[in-house]
Amino acid sequence: MQKVLILGAGLIARPIIRYLLDSGFAVTQATRTVGKALTMIDNHPDGTALELDMSSDQVGDRLRELVGDSDIVVSLLPYMFNVGVARMCLDAGKNMVTTSYVSDEMRALDRDATEKGLLILNESGLDPGLDHMSAMRVIHDVESRGGKVRSFRSTTGALPSHESNNNPFGYKLSWSPKGVLLASRHAAKWLEDGKEVSIPGEELFEHYVLEDVPGAGTFENYPNRDSMPYQEIYGLSDAHTVYRGTYRMVGWCETLRSIAALGWLDDEPVQGFAGGSYGDLTAHLIGSDSANGLSGAVATRLGFPSYSAAIKRMEWLGLFSDRSLPSGENDPLSYLNVLSLEKLDLQPDDRDMVVMHHDFLSEFPDGRSEHTTATLLDYGIKGGDTSIARTVALPTGIAVRMILEGKLTRSGVKIPVEPDSYNPILDELANMGIRFREQTRES
Repeated sequence: MQKVLILGAGLIARPIIRYLLDSGFAVTQATRTVGKALTMIDNHPDGTALELDMSSDQVGDRLRELVGDSDIVVSLLPYMFNVGVARMCLDAGKNMVTTSYVSDEMRALDRDATEKGLLILNESGLDPGLDHMSAMRVIHDVESRGGKVRSFRSTTGALPSHESNNNPFGYKLSWSPKGVLLASRHAAKWLEDGKEVSIPGEELFEHYVLEDVPGAGTFENYPNRDSMPYQEIYGLSDAHTVYRGTYRMVGWCETLRSIAALGWLDDEPVQGFAGGSYGDLTAHLIGSDSANGLSGAVATRLGFPSYSAAIKRMEWLGLFSDRSLPSGENDPLSYLNVLSLEKLDLQPDDRDMVVMHHDFLSEFPDGRSEHTTATLLDYGIKGGDTSIARTVALPTGIAVRMILEGKLTRSGVKIPVEPDSYNPILDELANMGIRFREQTRES
């Protein structure tokens, strides 16, 4: 029986554990939180849970042993660990799959992996992952018919379903809260009508549009990091627009822009602060010597009326409250993370919702133009797996199975942008009910 080593037991891990066990593979899940792994394995005879603390000084020897004893390694760890794991896989002659973006350090391993005939497949989840696969299926179809994609827009949102959207932020945490908050600080860059647009991180939320997604609703769409590399990655040399964005419920951008402007997304200790409550820290951040009348003072600082929705949301979250700051943390971002975990938690009876929408404008030699959309709308299972867990973990699980079965034989550091990887994954997901709805009309 072929053996899979899975590193991590986070919020998205359970579907891949169950998929691989049900597919006839032995799965060893190594994680700091063994109890979570045991729950996911659920007494399956081919599943094993082991303790592995990546922060331990002795982790190297133990991890090297586990890698050597496996047929393939799946890292669901934070991205900063993946290059080290990949190097161990190369030393041991093992293939590896991750859901993380390819870093420059990871890309530097391409030659070594290619020479050894090993595959390090990255970006195999939802975003990044299914965004590549579904986009390339359309792009390759256009190219096969002699056309050229002139405009490409792709946006994804992991959100509460509309019936579970019952807090003023319009958001619930189905993945790492600190990851959500950190993503709010990234600068953005994209190609628009042939011109490069660049937005610094502090202005990110000032550049959103309202977009209607058929069958899903109206959302705020703001730019997601640097879209420029995807012109080359997707082979869109003839495109005048290449844009990747993020969906949030209406009101998110103004509120997060306000929270960032106050300094609540900073991850360094605040100099000269001696208070003990969330309100004390907010007062300190705006230069006030008192937490009394704080909501009005913050509104004035931000140039808002006191009754503005953004002020009400921050008040609801607890940023003006006398609640004590948590011990063990020492910076605004970490304090905010604790509040977010409590107030924006996805409850057991809630459903989450994944919305991914691509928009293509293509031209053909006979003068025709086509407008194509590809839309994924998927919901979590009440009392079961979230949609974000399924749409991240299941594509990864399918890729692992394909590699073990010899159906995906590329080598090097790769992402799933070729038909031999994306077609089988998208087809199997469609059989599971996770499918893109494509529509094309002449324009």
